Amino acid sequence: MDTRQAVAKLAALAQETRLRIFRLLVEAGAEGQNATAIADALGLPPATLSFHVAHLARAGLVQARQESRFIFYSASYDAMDDLIAYLAQNCCQGNACLPKAAAVNAKGKNRRSVSNGK
Repeated sequence: MDTRQAVAKLAALAQETRLRIFRLLVEAGAEGQNATAIADALGLPPATLSFHVAHLARAGLVQARQESRFIFYSASYDAMDDLIAYLAQNCCQGNACLPKAAAVNAKGKNRRSVSNGK
């Protein structure tokens, strides 16, 4: 990942509504959620949701798929992983100094395998 890509992803997440949407989709797993469920869960009007999801999609953080008449959105775990790796690259001169990240990674090992099974 280059600096420009990292800045685009961070800029997309640097807004409260988009961050809430992204976190909701991360929690939803690889199947994601349909637009109506996201809007209901976060109390967003459809146009507002659409605007923010489009911004996240342009940054490569969210993917959309259509099933029947519904659009489902899911977080791009690969993009999230790349961004975290970019931020932590060469951290603390290669020493394990991020205990919170290590704890989350230990709990969620299955997420990595889910993201690779597209």
